[in-house]
Amino acid sequence: MKKHQGFIYIATTLDTKSAEIFYVSEIIKNAGLSVRTVDLTTQPTQLEKNADVSADTIANYHPLGAKAVFCGDRGKAIEAMAQAFSLYLAAQTDVAAILGLGGSGGTALITPAMQILPVGIPKLMVSTMASGDISGYIGASDISMMYSVTDVSGLNIISRKVLKNAANQIAGAVWFNQDDEDTTTLKPAIALTMFGVTTSCVQQLTAKLEDEFDCLVFHATGSGGKAMEKLIDSNLLHSVLDITTTEVCDFLFGGVLACDEDRFGAIARTQTPCVLSCGALDMVNFGRPATVPEQYRDRQFYHHNSQVTLMRTTPEENQQMGRWIAQKLNRCDGEIRFIIPTAGFSALDIEGAPFWDPLADQAFIDALTENLITTAKRQLILSPYHVNSAEFCEQVIQLHQDILNK
Repeated sequence: MKKHQGFIYIATTLDTKSAEIFYVSEIIKNAGLSVRTVDLTTQPTQLEKNADVSADTIANYHPLGAKAVFCGDRGKAIEAMAQAFSLYLAAQTDVAAILGLGGSGGTALITPAMQILPVGIPKLMVSTMASGDISGYIGASDISMMYSVTDVSGLNIISRKVLKNAANQIAGAVWFNQDDEDTTTLKPAIALTMFGVTTSCVQQLTAKLEDEFDCLVFHATGSGGKAMEKLIDSNLLHSVLDITTTEVCDFLFGGVLACDEDRFGAIARTQTPCVLSCGALDMVNFGRPATVPEQYRDRQFYHHNSQVTLMRTTPEENQQMGRWIAQKLNRCDGEIRFIIPTAGFSALDIEGAPFWDPLADQAFIDALTENLITTAKRQLILSPYHVNSAEFCEQVIQLHQDILNK
């Protein structure tokens, strides 16, 4: 039998879910794996059976101490316990996997801590909230959500089936999570950002790079960029080709596929070598036409499909994006190359296509040029080619190789 290091952590609030946590704990133990139960109860309570890690122990990890958690206000207590649990879990070196059980409060308590764990550690949240919008719970992490069907409130004919499946899933994830013994011989991982309108560019890049690099392509949908930057912050990426920075459009102008204020922050913090471009900065993304905000009703649109409406960015918006990106990149002290395809930023931004607007593109070029502080390590390159052209891709590959040579 294989020997597995570490524990499967099982987290819940024991004041309401004591039977459930010990039920799944026994199933996992019977599979031959080690378990550590964690109590996240936020109010004083008398328990018939205690967890391996008490709520007091977790609460003391809060920067202000346990009193910040046991404050008598449920909302504040949940927020404080979530922060304490995140700090506790980050300090552990023996986490083989984590299983969470909860309703709305428990899910809000447990998933922030799951998000801080590295990608690849199995994470499963059994929740009453799993059938709705779960983006806030998952963030940029690889958390699996399982709908509990009934409320997580006692054991019954349904909950036993669901919890048994959850216990066996997390146990199986640990049993079959073989460590790569030859990771040192794997190809270095490189990240690329892509959107439908820059697919041709990224496919050409990966075709030329995949023999030497492990190419990880991230869909620039807001969560895609965040996932990439999480890996950058974890020092899991060798270098980055951030070709499609369209998430900035949505962040600044209210689109639905937005990054956050920290976009490009991971590059600055880690100094990871990076080639960037302005792929798909010609568009803001919305859902169905009826979802477009009223202030944009008179703008230029392209109906990508029945659920996606694209809005062309104006010269004024491009100018704002140029300034914003320049300010972010000015904080980067590593090897940075920003290459602008002056013949068009996307498949829709080319002569004869719906979003062809040289004036709007030039506004971005001018703003970035005026505001980016160039140095020997931070350079701006103007390319005469379109973003999806073979010539542009060759330039990107050459720039990438140049910064690696340094």
